[in-house]
Amino acid sequence: MSKNTVETKRDGFLNTTPILQYILVTLLFPLWGAAASLNDVLIAQFKTIFDLSNFASAFVQSAFYGGYFIFALPAALLVKKTSYRLTIVTGLLMYIIGCSLFFPASHMATYGMFLIALFIIAIGLSCLETSANTYALLLGRKDKATQRINLSQTFYPIGAMAGAILGKYFIFTEGDSLEKQMSVMNSKEATQFGLEMLQRTMTPYIILIIILVIVMILFMLIKFPKCKPAEVEKSSDNTVDFKEGLYHLSKNKGFIKGVLTQFIYMGLQTTVWSFTLRLALDVNPHINERFATNFVIFSFVAFFIGRFIATSLLSKFDANKILMVYSAIGVIVLLYASLIPNISAVYAAVFVSVLFGPCWPTIYGKTIEKINNPKYIEFGGAILIMSIIGGAVMPALQGLVADIFGSMQLSFIVPMFCFLYIAMYFYGERKRNIESKKVKVLQS
Repeated sequence: MSKNTVETKRDGFLNTTPILQYILVTLLFPLWGAAASLNDVLIAQFKTIFDLSNFASAFVQSAFYGGYFIFALPAALLVKKTSYRLTIVTGLLMYIIGCSLFFPASHMATYGMFLIALFIIAIGLSCLETSANTYALLLGRKDKATQRINLSQTFYPIGAMAGAILGKYFIFTEGDSLEKQMSVMNSKEATQFGLEMLQRTMTPYIILIIILVIVMILFMLIKFPKCKPAEVEKSSDNTVDFKEGLYHLSKNKGFIKGVLTQFIYMGLQTTVWSFTLRLALDVNPHINERFATNFVIFSFVAFFIGRFIATSLLSKFDANKILMVYSAIGVIVLLYASLIPNISAVYAAVFVSVLFGPCWPTIYGKTIEKINNPKYIEFGGAILIMSIIGGAVMPALQGLVADIFGSMQLSFIVPMFCFLYIAMYFYGERKRNIESKKVKVLQS
């Protein structure tokens, strides 16, 4: 047997990484990054055009991440019954349908129709993330799984940057901010202006549709390994009953804590990115949305840099220690962003994205590793994707805090507390690892 022959081991992992297939799976990560960052742009636009409160504008994220939550388990079941490739193709198709719904939404000019389009996009992305995150782990040796998913996740911010740039140049315009322009218009002029602005949202999604169709065709034409555990492949019933899976994983305290931490982290990441643009406009009312979008782009550049730094550090140092230190610094930076009333607060909100670098893939990979029975890997992966609902809950909470206190800046105290929880989680994980090593030494 050739050393280059790809074989699936009993636990579902491969003996070597098929490069072409791994690259194509990695290409999916920037695709959902673009969709997520466009949400940050849409929040600022919809708030003004539809005259929404901060709380109501956050429903963009609620609809988006709500779709993730609802469809994660059906996506895992689709993986289990069919394959990772078919689930990915299904996700790409739903993504395309959701993007296409921006055409009627922009002409109907109703907030609800846009939320429906975003919800459909999220269903597609739920399929993609449920399958691609776990698939990236399995496409190679098990001992390199965390490094593989960190490398794949490194390309997420590239898509996020692309999405923000598309929003900056195709959705927003030069001149005064939307709020200032609409403040001097009568009702009829404001309605017409709002309709024109909403129709500008179509262009980024047309570009996405073209890219998605090309990627979907590639996945349909190229052969991919199944990466299914041997005992599951041989079983006549390769599905995991919902109650059975939930009961099994509910007894796994380490897994439950990992899911809660991922929920908190997704809330943290989404709140900061959702409201950085609004923070810039509030701190400096003389700038417009197109200029303020630069801070969103800078955030994704910082995130991209942070991913590379994290990948290097994770290969040399204990992941729990790195995440604990990162989170502690994040608490300090976000406290600064919440309390210092000048433009430096916006740069603090931008900088904190550097610290997001290792969070999602490390929490995901380490939590999946806590599942002892490979039969439940897809189900566990789906539960972790469901934890993305944190991205629906926390922005709404931050928007509510901003409305109550009349300060977008003060509301950044919400993600600060999220980072505090994550610091405590990784402190506990590191402490348990140290104690476990001491026990092993004593036993030997």
